[in-house]
Amino acid sequence: MTKRGGLGRGLAALIPTGPAPTPAPVAPPAPAAEPAAAPRPAEEPADASPEPEAAASPAPASPVSLVPPPAPEPDGAVGVPGAQLREVAVDDVVPNPKQPRQVFDDEALEELTHSVREFGLLQPIVVREAADGRYELIMGERRLRASRAAGLETVPAIIRDTTDDAMLRDALLENIHRVQLNPLEEAAAYQQLLEEFGATHEELASRIGRSRSQVTNTIRLMKLPVKVQTRVAAGVISAGHARALLGLHDPAAQDALATRIVAEGLSVRATEEAVAMAAAEEPTAKRRTRRISAPGVEELGSRLSDMFETKVKIQIGRSKGKIVVEFGSVDDLQRIIGVMAPEITGRRTEG
Repeated sequence: MTKRGGLGRGLAALIPTGPAPTPAPVAPPAPAAEPAAAPRPAEEPADASPEPEAAASPAPASPVSLVPPPAPEPDGAVGVPGAQLREVAVDDVVPNPKQPRQVFDDEALEELTHSVREFGLLQPIVVREAADGRYELIMGERRLRASRAAGLETVPAIIRDTTDDAMLRDALLENIHRVQLNPLEEAAAYQQLLEEFGATHEELASRIGRSRSQVTNTIRLMKLPVKVQTRVAAGVISAGHARALLGLHDPAAQDALATRIVAEGLSVRATEEAVAMAAAEEPTAKRRTRRISAPGVEELGSRLSDMFETKVKIQIGRSKGKIVVEFGSVDDLQRIIGVMAPEITGRRTEG
């Protein structure tokens, strides 16, 4: 199994670069070797008749181990039935003719292209082998377009040869605790497992021993500016610092505070205090609106954030209130609408 290090892994780290190995058959035991002849004394009596020379005996067979090969180490991914990881040429991937989405947000695509140039492709595309030796795209149209725009000649791809979604999902979840990922790679892997492989927050949280809110907060790291993501991936700032930065809504403010964290060596607690102070400096009218609350509203907002996998704010005014659901791109908006109202997903907006 090939180990891959550095950036650009994400979900790819959970899949070895080859099909799941089949157990090697155990060899039968070798026949017992004949006992060796006793050594001849150095001097023999003079009247002793000479013995004929023995024919050269064959060399003993190499010992065959009856012990099965050791199980994989816990820090390496095991084979995933029905899928393998491969670097494929971008030009060898053909679009899926059933792709319902034909219009992509240019700004979001440009941002993704910037991320691909910086980190590589954190979320591999998903393809199946086509009859002409090329690959038909199953998932990852935006990622493929961004890779082309970034000038990549090859991309990591998960080659699917099974339609058993449950088997593939379970195998990926089984491997998630076997590999070492940095926080950004974790976020990319979690997001792809949830959005493209049908995993639930409960399954993911149970496999990695974390709460649903921790899973959601990890995924939210993907919303940070690329400059901040670079520091997180390099280990310059911790995941705790990064989660604190998510309390700021302005990307420029997030980047500025990340620079302070590095320059001044701010702790996570000091970063949280800096974020709170920045929020306190907002206009008085906004602060007054936020102070109006009702029992259980904050908990309800947290549950909605977990459900939609994005930040949800419930604001209560003197005579009315509103719910604000944040989204990062048109694709993200369509995903959220799919959770809210599955019956309208797939409809295309004309004009």
